[in-house]
Amino acid sequence: MARRSVLLMVAVLIALIGTALIVVYVQGIDARAAEGQELVEVLVATDTLEAGESVSAAQEAGKFDTKEVRRDDVVDGALSSTSSISDLVATGPIYPGEQLIARKFGTLGDTDSLVIPDDKMAVSVELTDWERVAGFVNPGNEVAIFGTALAPVRIAPDGEETKLGDWTRVVLPRVPVLGVGTTSVTSRTTQSDDGEEVVEEVPTTILTIAVSQAEAEKLIHSDRTTELTFALLTDDSGIQDEPGIGLGGVMPEHFRTTP
Repeated sequence: MARRSVLLMVAVLIALIGTALIVVYVQGIDARAAEGQELVEVLVATDTLEAGESVSAAQEAGKFDTKEVRRDDVVDGALSSTSSISDLVATGPIYPGEQLIARKFGTLGDTDSLVIPDDKMAVSVELTDWERVAGFVNPGNEVAIFGTALAPVRIAPDGEETKLGDWTRVVLPRVPVLGVGTTSVTSRTTQSDDGEEVVEEVPTTILTIAVSQAEAEKLIHSDRTTELTFALLTDDSGIQDEPGIGLGGVMPEHFRTTP
């Protein structure tokens, strides 16, 4: 009888130990599952901040708000208040939904320099409104750049000139826009159908893009020798570096037939 009681007590003790181990194990699983899932409060932009816009002005305009996000989704250096940046300005565009981080703010002088990717350089070109998608291109966009050579001339060794014809092709398939300058009006001289020179006022804007050295060489040469046109891209836009097209490719067959 005493032996049976001892065995029963041992069985109960083992059951209690087993239950305790299971509880500890389950609690460990819950802790690991919850790790990084707790919500923390961060500041986000609710409207676009332009480069040079002060934190105080943006705050007065209601461009900041707090938002709870999972700890795993918090951007490194994200701010929960504006106290540390209250006297600073945005050094580049900040878009709605972005978490505010200190390194995107600085003194007014910091905005004089563009934020250029480490492996790129900034190059600027001047375009008319229609050449830059009627003003819809903004910093942060990506563009394809096309060049149109207007009847270039090939000079043979004997000095004979040959018209090569007009040709349009992609110069750079996809490059990011760093900055868009103010629009100014310049005079452009064109020739009318009757041969008279006509002076027209054309609005132009300087756009700055980020390119590699090879892309810069291609762009600068194209800017000097062709007419450039920007095409605004989305993430899903299809763009390939293809041979391009000349007048023969857009004219109907009967117009291209040589008598």
